[in-house]
Amino acid sequence: MEIQEALKWTDDLIFAKTGKHLDSLQRAILEGTWEFRGYKDIADNYHCSPDHVRKMASELWELLSDLFGEDVKKKNVRALVENRVFSYFNNGVQIGSNINVCSDLYNNPKTTKERSHSFNKESQPRHDLSEAPEYDNRLYNRTDELTTLKQWILTENSRIVTITGLSGIGKTTLARQLVEQIRDNFDCILWRTHRKFPTLNALKTNLIEFFSSTHKSENPSILNDLDSCYSILDDLRSHRCLIILDDFQDTLTPREFVGNYLPEYQDYGKLLTEIGRSPHNSCLLLLSWEQPIEIANLETENRYCKTLQLQGLGQAATQLLADRKLTDQQKWPELIQRYSGNPFWLNIIASTIKDLFNDRVEQFLSYKTLFLGDIEPLIKQHYQRLSESEQLLMLWLANQDKTVNILSQPTEFSSDTDFLRAIQSLKKRGLIQQVRNNKESYWSLEPAIKEYVKTQSSSHSKR
Repeated sequence: MEIQEALKWTDDLIFAKTGKHLDSLQRAILEGTWEFRGYKDIADNYHCSPDHVRKMASELWELLSDLFGEDVKKKNVRALVENRVFSYFNNGVQIGSNINVCSDLYNNPKTTKERSHSFNKESQPRHDLSEAPEYDNRLYNRTDELTTLKQWILTENSRIVTITGLSGIGKTTLARQLVEQIRDNFDCILWRTHRKFPTLNALKTNLIEFFSSTHKSENPSILNDLDSCYSILDDLRSHRCLIILDDFQDTLTPREFVGNYLPEYQDYGKLLTEIGRSPHNSCLLLLSWEQPIEIANLETENRYCKTLQLQGLGQAATQLLADRKLTDQQKWPELIQRYSGNPFWLNIIASTIKDLFNDRVEQFLSYKTLFLGDIEPLIKQHYQRLSESEQLLMLWLANQDKTVNILSQPTEFSSDTDFLRAIQSLKKRGLIQQVRNNKESYWSLEPAIKEYVKTQSSSHSKR
């Protein structure tokens, strides 16, 4: 008997008794047991501890024992399921005291064949990565970040994970690599980008349509805002789902402090809060330039919401420069430091060095002014999203020769509240760097961002 057919039959049986489907770990336990693998092997594949698998397996065997009316253990579960399915297909059997399974349908060989094919088709995971970038296995030394994300999602069952960072830092590339490594742990995977959805309702409708075509029939057009929220939560509980939503910053209002949603997305915070607080085994993975306020608040409430602020590659970026065949290897650390290890920025600058300096990094660095070139429009996108207070603080920081103590409030700010809110908002945007020294906080700008802000100040003063 095929394992997928047995899994489908067992899932239907448990759902009829409990109203709940097998979760992804229970499916992994059944599949591993079917293939005569030990609990440690199952745990390694599922990225959790053997003790956790053993505990969940014991609970599953106990549940099946109640349904079958006899003692179910790891060593006999395959034989018992096969016998029950055989009887189910041919005669119809009474299983337990509350479930009557009739199988007149299966007396017809043609119908039996069609139903068996349906089992296999329905039990296959549904992964929609049509809006995801093409998979590229070149990920410059993000091993630690991948390990952390897998720990949060697979072991700790985090409900919302947010990856933040400047454009070009590698959020999407990292997320795509992550999906490739953990995809077998989820029944449903959906990748969407906010730029394709002008309103929250459009996004929610798309999510519900995806789930409807996966396992049930539902018309999202007749659901109100509250019902659509509940519908999405029900889907996250019914199956283990991984939903990746890219470009989250496009839901937030520019030129204000971080956290104010556009009118078309004004209720998004409520949806995130419900997903973060409600129990389920699914995960919402947000990719954003900026951290939403609701996510920051949820992180203080419970352990099911996490944020990874992605930093530059550091010296690991040397492999990127080697791939671009740049020379003067002894100067690579300086080049990486100037451009904060941002892989996209470094690729742009590498193209400039190849075009103008014949691959010579040392010649490029002989120019004392930090060259922005095609990086400037990328930084501009971030800068234009800032409130007036944030731009004022950025300008002040750009004119400092060293890191600044948080107690050194510039005279341009008449309000302590406005000053602290500006710092907090810029930190959520990843535009200022924090250094702790002797239990005090110091702030500074990355070199390229500092150069951009100074250039902006100079151009305005000339007008």
